[in-house]
Amino acid sequence: MPSTSESRAPDSTPGDFPARTIVHLMRHGEVHNPQGVLYGRLPGYVLSDLGHEMAQQVADFLAGDRNNPRADIAHVIASPLERAQQTAAPIAQAFDLKIQTDERIIEAGNHFEGLTFGVGDGSLKRPTHWRHLYNPFRPSWGEPYAQQVARMSAAIDDARIAATGREAILVSHQLPVWITRLALTGRRLWHDPRRRECSLASLTSFEYLGDELVNVRYCEPAADLLPGANKVAGA
Repeated sequence: MPSTSESRAPDSTPGDFPARTIVHLMRHGEVHNPQGVLYGRLPGYVLSDLGHEMAQQVADFLAGDRNNPRADIAHVIASPLERAQQTAAPIAQAFDLKIQTDERIIEAGNHFEGLTFGVGDGSLKRPTHWRHLYNPFRPSWGEPYAQQVARMSAAIDDARIAATGREAILVSHQLPVWITRLALTGRRLWHDPRRRECSLASLTSFEYLGDELVNVRYCEPAADLLPGANKVAGA
């Protein structure tokens, strides 16, 4: 199971014992998307059979076994989009919790939503779309990176406070999860999309002592299912 970790030194006073809280950002499982469109925030894009299998595998991972301790999940929160709600469902069931919906962790808005993206037969061959590509740093084709970070960070803070001393899981989408990780680890937001470390059904976990971020971990509980997944860029 591929995993990475980024540690941050805590700023604590001797004798203080701040609560240890973990907020997991999870990307949803594979989506049924035979046309290969950039579906963004469009309704009706649901998990494929493989996506459901991924979601269940993550739920089983969090529920623990002899090789992996059970996570202490207190809150299961999902983007309002169907694929995120479906991914959250087996996790909520495993921990006997209700899914909470948070609009702040929805997919990023994108001008190319509903289109195939690329040259060839994709939308990039049409000059009318080129004016949306002038600034990759903002980016000019969709919701600004800084705006995504602001809403995601607010949702993480609220989840951290609500789950103090325990764990919360927020089921979101690739770009908001990755941009948030970049921001919270002090890296630039502009990036090469091909280098994102945020596979389908992955967990990006932020560990806090009190209100201070001390560690960021990444793992892929459904890594064995990824070779069979659709490679179309998804959300």
